[in-house]
Amino acid sequence: MRWLAEHGHPVTGIDRSPDAVAAAAAFGQTVLTDIENSTWPLMNGLVACQFDAVIVTNYLWRPLFPVLAQSLAPGGLLIYETFAQGNESVGKPSNPDFLLRPSELLHAFQSLRILAFEEGFLAHPDRFVQRIVAVQENRAFGLHPIPPRYRL
Repeated sequence: MRWLAEHGHPVTGIDRSPDAVAAAAAFGQTVLTDIENSTWPLMNGLVACQFDAVIVTNYLWRPLFPVLAQSLAPGGLLIYETFAQGNESVGKPSNPDFLLRPSELLHAFQSLRILAFEEGFLAHPDRFVQRIVAVQENRAFGLHPIPPRYRL
């Protein structure tokens, strides 16, 4: 959140840890909630609030996948990285419930246009991860060009 806020982006962070929310509050809006045991807190009536970008790191709650996709505005960018199968051989998390299966992010976000996907081993610290970058197409007009702010 800090980096995005320091570069002029409005940010909203969600966590169940009061300490994490307190630390992040200096950088933008924060929401203290346990999304695994309650409803998604960022709703506009019955529809998920939409954002230009959704970023998830080191977190996996599979029932949230559809909500994350719905939370992207047209042209919105998803960046997601978390632990994958194989991580049990090098550390925590090791519970299969918290490790992505091969290509799982590709399947979970197949409704989005995939810009990049990686899975495998990373060192320092040793871990197995999957990461994806995808964009929400403009549903009204078909393909939506990548906004200049997201071009590499």
